[in-house]
Amino acid sequence: MKCNLARRFTRVRQGAEAGMTTAEYAVGTLAACAFAAVLLAVVRSGGVKSALAVVITAALGAAG
Repeated sequence: MKCNLARRFTRVRQGAEAGMTTAEYAVGTLAACAFAAVLLAVVRSGGVKSALAVVITAALGAAG
């Protein structure tokens, strides 16, 4: 009887945790998308654009 109860408890516990994993992935995906949106806004700003252009121009000038 004890072994049966332990197996049943394990099955119930695993079933309860299965949905949590999906929710954690959803929250992680949402956070990654929010971070990407913020990063995109920063990269599109004027100061960062000009700094990136200077870096790329310098790198291409040094290569040639």
